[in-house]
Amino acid sequence: MGSKIMASDVKVEVIHKETISPSCPTPPHLKTTNSLSFFDQLVPPIYIPLLLFYPICNNGDDFEVHDINHRSLVAERSELLKTSLSEALTLFYPFAGSFQFNDPICCNDQGAVFLEAQVNRPISKIFDKPDLGMLGQLLPNDHTSHLLQVQANFFECGGLAIGVNMSHKVADASTLSKFINRWAAIALGLPRTIDVVPLVAFGAASSLFPPLDFLNSPPVPTPTRDMKFDIKERCTTRRFVFDGSKIAALKSEAASASVPNPTRVEVVSALIWKCAKEASRSNLGSVRPSSWCQTVNMRKVLAQTLADKDLLGNVVGLVAAKTEESSSEAHDHDLRSLVTILRKGIEEFKEKYRNGVRGEEFCQLFMENVNLIMKKDDTDSYSSTSWCRFPLYESNFGWGKPSWVFISSVGSKNSIVLLDARDGDGIEASLTFNEEDMSMFESNEELLEYASLNPSVICNPPQKNLL
Repeated sequence: MGSKIMASDVKVEVIHKETISPSCPTPPHLKTTNSLSFFDQLVPPIYIPLLLFYPICNNGDDFEVHDINHRSLVAERSELLKTSLSEALTLFYPFAGSFQFNDPICCNDQGAVFLEAQVNRPISKIFDKPDLGMLGQLLPNDHTSHLLQVQANFFECGGLAIGVNMSHKVADASTLSKFINRWAAIALGLPRTIDVVPLVAFGAASSLFPPLDFLNSPPVPTPTRDMKFDIKERCTTRRFVFDGSKIAALKSEAASASVPNPTRVEVVSALIWKCAKEASRSNLGSVRPSSWCQTVNMRKVLAQTLADKDLLGNVVGLVAAKTEESSSEAHDHDLRSLVTILRKGIEEFKEKYRNGVRGEEFCQLFMENVNLIMKKDDTDSYSSTSWCRFPLYESNFGWGKPSWVFISSVGSKNSIVLLDARDGDGIEASLTFNEEDMSMFESNEELLEYASLNPSVICNPPQKNLL
């Protein structure tokens, strides 16, 4: 059907495409009741890219395929992925629907796009200092209205990479991780004791957080309409890995009377922020105001008031932390003070919303923070998303847990994505800065004391292959 030429003579060829429909039709009473919540209305109309890698042997070694019926293996795994995806779509039925701008999801069972691709190199070629541009070719790029797109990439060694593009309009990190794990559990044949949960959880968010009419009335500006990616500046994305032992040392360095026990995400975020500020100052020759905006799982913030902790869709907020605008104070922010600023922002946000949210007030704050992210002419603004503690590494489809999970930043300037390393202690960071800032950032000695720039993926000892 078509091939994608990548670096190092690696070629990805899409050999099959089909639409996967839910295994059972969506009941009539669920087809028209899935209004967007105001959280769904506020998120940008982008796709979330996710890659899960499954070597044929989880120590990362490549088998010679002479002893394996490669074609049979590919057919077996492809069929398992498709049939289990069909069953999963019955439970997560909005993912098989369609929508137009901020209208209710039309749960019409149009299905998900499923692409099958073959890669002419072993999976170890991908793991060797991964080429982030190359990884993008393993993701589906179907240019259709389907909310969910999947690409199963089969390597010549028998390894597999599952690429997923999910519309942010129907899922945040929590919802997507629940879907991936449920899809995997169905493929693995685990007992289906919780299948009723998604059917109930999808309708709950819009009932608790009803949509706001003014967000559907152009030309009123909203983050969804106005969030554009930087196309004038040349940006580059890099991957940094923070080992668990290095994070432990960083936490000791960052601890203070104000924050005696900083989290992994806090210290990694503070270090990235500090080094990014230094890179910007070096290139501009001056100190500018700086902000760090991070997404927050509102399910945890609202835990005391939410009867249902499994709300699906988008239930996210934005928290902004800012440094002082005077150049002398901004220049002196060290790791501890930045951790304190990050913690203060989170605590104030939790205190404000722990007893509930009012749509219009929350929307105003959300838009103010988005505008802060977009305001880059006179401010250094950074946008961070953490996928840490979401159990993506538990996604076992029948051939072991993934050896590597990768989520790239969405390509906009000053965007940061944090994700657990496979051991659960380390953190991988995908960062996008302009080329000048990245050049200074990636050579920062303090950063490189705690992080490695794009190391090769190291797999754990072999796990039993169940297929």
